[in-house]
Amino acid sequence: MTRGTIPDRWSMRLLWVCALGSAVGLYMVAVERQMQNRDKMMAELGSLESSGDSGEDD
Repeated sequence: MTRGTIPDRWSMRLLWVCALGSAVGLYMVAVERQMQNRDKMMAELGSLESSGDSGEDD
């Protein structure tokens, strides 16, 4: 057993942990952007409804 080097098994595990961490990070960014876009769209829709036709109720 050589000292000072990471065994191949552990380096592969570390690589997978980094890959999964990156995937989770990208997923969180995508969810955050989707929420921001939804909030922005709802705000624009609300401003259009309040300034436009408010007499139509179904």
